[in-house]
Amino acid sequence: MGTMYYGGAEAPIRVRDRALAHLKVVMATKLRRNESFTLSWQHAPDEPRGRSTIWVHPSIPLRFTFDDPDPCELNPTWIAQLAKSANSSSGIAFTEDEPEFDERSRSGLVAAGPL
Repeated sequence: MGTMYYGGAEAPIRVRDRALAHLKVVMATKLRRNESFTLSWQHAPDEPRGRSTIWVHPSIPLRFTFDDPDPCELNPTWIAQLAKSANSSSGIAFTEDEPEFDERSRSGLVAAGPL
């Protein structure tokens, strides 16, 4: 499990490493452009029922940590879907459900290394 620390949030946000790697790419791209957006997610089964939304802004500290020391291959379809939602008025509605992608697009895969 990876962890996202955002500003002075009460608790860190725990997400599977692979899902967090994809989210990190999209969030870092938006923030590098000085673009703000919302990020929403459903609470984990071991948390109180519900969902949360945060306002993500370039001036608020953000840190990602990963349990796996090796970067994973990124799914370009997932990145594109997250980027599209980040640009919508409702922001990123994040789930850990990875979409399938066409194997013929494998050449478009990249490693989730440092940005």
